[in-house]
Amino acid sequence: MNDIACPLDPLPPAPPEGSASEPTLLLALLDAGRMVQERLESVLEAHGLSGARYLALQLLVQAGEPLTLGELAGRQRCVRSNVTQLVDRMEGDGLVRRAADPADRRTVRAVVTELGGRRHAEAARALEQLEAELVARIAPIDRISLYRVVAALRATTVEPAQGSLSRGSS
Repeated sequence: MNDIACPLDPLPPAPPEGSASEPTLLLALLDAGRMVQERLESVLEAHGLSGARYLALQLLVQAGEPLTLGELAGRQRCVRSNVTQLVDRMEGDGLVRRAADPADRRTVRAVVTELGGRRHAEAARALEQLEAELVARIAPIDRISLYRVVAALRATTVEPAQGSLSRGSS
């Protein structure tokens, strides 16, 4: 038998608090995140979207108005050049269109097209079903704990110079 862990292997028992051990919890968290991401990407792909395209559509729909590419980049927490390329591809697929800003013709805004709105709505319904399916497997008390843990992890930032991961704009 090999020493490679299968994604469905049970977690080893939690080490006693304060003891040094291998990062089994971190690895389990990464593995669970990867599996959820694969399911999410599969659902989005069935609707002709990627995670980045869905997020861009979601942000535009939530805004309720066209956003400048800079505003969209800020809300996606990425650099503007990435959003420019993303909007180029989305425009080519008919999901968004560019429109001049009425107050400043030098500024370009991204507008959701009818097709983009339809694809977003369909994908959102499918993601709601996926979330319901995944959450149904978790006991209600554990859901509350999971939300707290996720919130704590999202709020935690470690300096990259210390050799750890941090939330960045890449």
